[in-house]
Amino acid sequence: MVFKRLLGSLGVGGPAVDTVLDPGAATPGGVLSGQVHLKGGNADFTVEHITLELVARVEAEHDDGEATGTVVFHRHVIDGNFRLVEGEQRSVPFSFPLPWETPITELYGQGLGIALGVRTELGVSGAKDKGDMDPLAVRPLPAQEAVLEAFGQLGFGFKSADLELGHIRGTGQQLPFYQEIELAPAPQYAHRINEIEVTFLAGPAGLEVVLEADRRGGFFSEGHDALNRHTVGHHDVERTDWNTEVDGWIRQLVEQRTAYGHHDSYGHGDHPYGGHHEEHGYRSGPGMGTAVAAGAAGLAVGVVGGMVAAEAVDEIGDFFEGEEEEGDEG
Repeated sequence: MVFKRLLGSLGVGGPAVDTVLDPGAATPGGVLSGQVHLKGGNADFTVEHITLELVARVEAEHDDGEATGTVVFHRHVIDGNFRLVEGEQRSVPFSFPLPWETPITELYGQGLGIALGVRTELGVSGAKDKGDMDPLAVRPLPAQEAVLEAFGQLGFGFKSADLELGHIRGTGQQLPFYQEIELAPAPQYAHRINEIEVTFLAGPAGLEVVLEADRRGGFFSEGHDALNRHTVGHHDVERTDWNTEVDGWIRQLVEQRTAYGHHDSYGHGDHPYGGHHEEHGYRSGPGMGTAVAAGAAGLAVGVVGGMVAAEAVDEIGDFFEGEEEEGDEG
């Protein structure tokens, strides 16, 4: 066990902390569990609180371009108000639910290039130190996986995924950012659209699935974005023909005649940087047919095939290294 020493406001000789998450990827709305291991310093300390923060690397658009920063999207106090004597070793178990809108970081075990982390904050004797940062892996909910698998079965390919600061209008979005999963068009749609972006907004009852297409222009018209959204219940997974359902969504999307404008024309709502989507009122009912079996097909082929760029992996490593260095500096 390697403890990460807190060298900021607590100083050398203060308590050390190491947070260990239980093995396996979590799910949105599911339980995150593990242990926080503490080791006492050169004197007795009063631990006022141990707080875990969920953090994400998020992109923000502004007038000068695009910036990337860190957003804390959940805080959970797991313990506090106890004495940690000199040299004492203590383990504090934790278990708490993730927000339903927690982004997914992997599909079929393959990373999507999304950086999420669990950061440990220790409040000791009136001082605070963010001394430990651990990567958080999140796999899709069954409904999310079924939708993505259907896109893959229909011939769409994974291009990239990112987190955008801002709110999607007309939705029940709770977090200050949303995830976009960018897909290359299937051959049968390549003449109509450049790409499709998929956003999941999960909740206790199901998902809002927001689809945005960058449509190609014709000889007498300019290309423009089109958007619609659909609701999916968590219990719809086993009774829906997802290939037929998703193909119907795509047809609605590419056949829309109303232009919704590009990102830079969307309203700015609660956040000054966000590119926000306009609301569109399409809603789908449950389809017919059998369940879509999850497997190493569809979009997973693109991910396994190396479509997540190596530089994205490097950026994730830089994200965690930078956060830990910041914590060490106090």
